[in-house]
Amino acid sequence: MLLGRLSIDWRKLTVLALRCFSEGISVFRIVHLADYPQHQQQVIDWQWQAFGSENSREFFASVVASSLRHQGLPITFIALLDDKPVGTVGLWRCDLISRQDLTPWLAALYVEESQRGSGLGLQLQQYVQEYSRRAGFKELYLYAEFSGYYERHGWQHIGEALEYPDRPVRLYHRLLD
Repeated sequence: MLLGRLSIDWRKLTVLALRCFSEGISVFRIVHLADYPQHQQQVIDWQWQAFGSENSREFFASVVASSLRHQGLPITFIALLDDKPVGTVGLWRCDLISRQDLTPWLAALYVEESQRGSGLGLQLQQYVQEYSRRAGFKELYLYAEFSGYYERHGWQHIGEALEYPDRPVRLYHRLLD
């Protein structure tokens, strides 16, 4: 689904940017990793360190390489602060082998430690939700090993599932209205 032109009120945007600057609020830009391929290795490192094991770096390199696109799935987004990558998130067909019946998935959400608590994780979630909505998706899924964070941001815990080979994880769902 393609989007029409968006009308931007530049005066309001300028006032908001100045307010953020004067109050010390970080302004993140979320973009397609495909437009900033120079940050590909950083995203691979984050995903491998956060979600991988000693032997899985090549797996994450393959995942990231296959998601350097603007349309279709998988797709990877990055958050930039002063043109420096500070977070990433993916929109994937499937993120959990045991639940291939569910699609699409918000996946591999990662925020650099220095930016945790800044609201960037929520901004990345909202970006993927809006992107998904505009692409015609009606719902999203994700999984996590912990509870509390996603529930606070409107996700519904819908049960348990297994991550390969047998690690229990929490399964979440979100309607996109």
